Amino acid sequence: MALLNFLLLLVLLPNFIEALSNGTINSEDQSHTMQAMIVQACNNVENQNSCLSNIQSRLETLDSQQNPTSVLRAALEATLNEARLAIEMVTKFNTLSIDSREQIAIEDCKELLDFSVSELAWSLAEMKQIRAGSKNIHYEGDLKAWLSAALSNQDTCLEGFEGTDRRVESFIKGSLTQVTQLISNVLTLYTQLHSLPFKPRRNDTTTMNKAMDDHPKWLTEGDKDLLFASPKGMHVDAIVALDGSGHFRSIGQAIYEAPSYSKRRYIIYVKKGVYRENIDLKKKKTNVMLVGDGIGATVVTGNRNFMQGWTTFRTATVAVSGKGFIARDMTFRNTAGPQNHQGVALRVDSDQSAFYRCSMEGYQDTLYAHSLRQFYRECSIHGTIDFIFGNGAAVLQYCKIFTREPLPLQKVTITAQGRKDPHQSTGFVIQDSYVYATKPTYLGRPWKQYSRTVFLNTYMSGFVQPRGWLEWYGDFALSTLWYGEYRNYGPGASLSGRIRWPGYHIINDKSVAKFFTVGFIDGRSWLPGTGVKFSSGLDN
Repeated sequence: MALLNFLLLLVLLPNFIEALSNGTINSEDQSHTMQAMIVQACNNVENQNSCLSNIQSRLETLDSQQNPTSVLRAALEATLNEARLAIEMVTKFNTLSIDSREQIAIEDCKELLDFSVSELAWSLAEMKQIRAGSKNIHYEGDLKAWLSAALSNQDTCLEGFEGTDRRVESFIKGSLTQVTQLISNVLTLYTQLHSLPFKPRRNDTTTMNKAMDDHPKWLTEGDKDLLFASPKGMHVDAIVALDGSGHFRSIGQAIYEAPSYSKRRYIIYVKKGVYRENIDLKKKKTNVMLVGDGIGATVVTGNRNFMQGWTTFRTATVAVSGKGFIARDMTFRNTAGPQNHQGVALRVDSDQSAFYRCSMEGYQDTLYAHSLRQFYRECSIHGTIDFIFGNGAAVLQYCKIFTREPLPLQKVTITAQGRKDPHQSTGFVIQDSYVYATKPTYLGRPWKQYSRTVFLNTYMSGFVQPRGWLEWYGDFALSTLWYGEYRNYGPGASLSGRIRWPGYHIINDKSVAKFFTVGFIDGRSWLPGTGVKFSSGLDN
């Protein structure tokens, strides 16, 4: 029945959209379309009858002029409620576990589900504002980014139980699977509906040009070059110094004292030194900027790793979740070494975050671009296995990628992108960058079914292997992934020996390549406000 209704939806929806645009809506067609959408919203959910009645009852409480957008809102509300219930359920297991790794995994699950709740709530609030006539022209990118992130958090939660007896995981898996399926259904519906005319009809060129011309509001008035000058030339809210010459001796304390849910940029200057601490910038710490004295001068270092009993998620030396995070002129380091397996230097769950002239140094799993939209400019990333991984939407421009010595018999892989659903707007783009491989190296391997990674105009040294890419296992994801290369150069960039998987693309069309520039992360709308340099298109 679900498949039948889904097929019916595919047939009816295009006709409904056209009728709605032309003002010739047939009430019977609208009713059939909405009913098919309600069924699709509950597709593959364990208790489908309960799901259907829940959405129907929520739909009845909305405004009288119901339409497919109303169904989407009702489905989103039901999904948000289910995610909140899942947090309550996971919390109950805290007192039942005596295994430390298991307890860490449970805490991860609570935080990750809280991420999902926030991302669903943002999406719902945005839909309500659109309905009320909001002039946000970038809502499509926002909604898809938030729903894409919410879809993957539950998988990260379950992955944290690796190394345990999986007892607790088996108890909570059902509820998390239900949440994930509901989010997947909402994302599918949103993707099918994104062309519905509930967005403002207007030309956004003027707004876009204004965004490109504006300098960041947090810079001193009249000086657009302060981002590239000494921290002494900008307004600084707090100073961290190991020698006591600042307001704080630790970065963690400075972040703790920073305002929560700040709408303006809060700048913390971190003087040169080696800071041995693990930093967790929670989601309530929004619009924080860390400014150091340069790569190798201001260093945050730790050695948390999987072999110590930490989950991969929690091994991060620095983890940032608050929206709008920026870092400049800093090094993030994890010294665990290859023998300790997963050891993250930097984990990013911060939407619209930017990193400029920073270095991420580790071995396996160095940079965890876990979720949401991220930008890296003139950064260095060092590692061995899957050392740029996660399911964020990340663009790296003018970055240097360095390989390190792995364990014997290990193969060096740069990326392991974790897109699990074809409707997610996630993926990795490495543009105008440099791959300095000193060991036989592969550009990436597919961690999840719809893994997406593209290299554009990037130099590749001779140790990049002729076949370019590596399987995860067998033929997993080889026909569903999306890997692409466009005008790369250097001794390792030859395409003649590349793999010929169904999902691999030699990009010859410039318009396809342009899709994977900063527009991929909606960067032209928010990067100007960070003050970080970026290239908006392709150099060639």
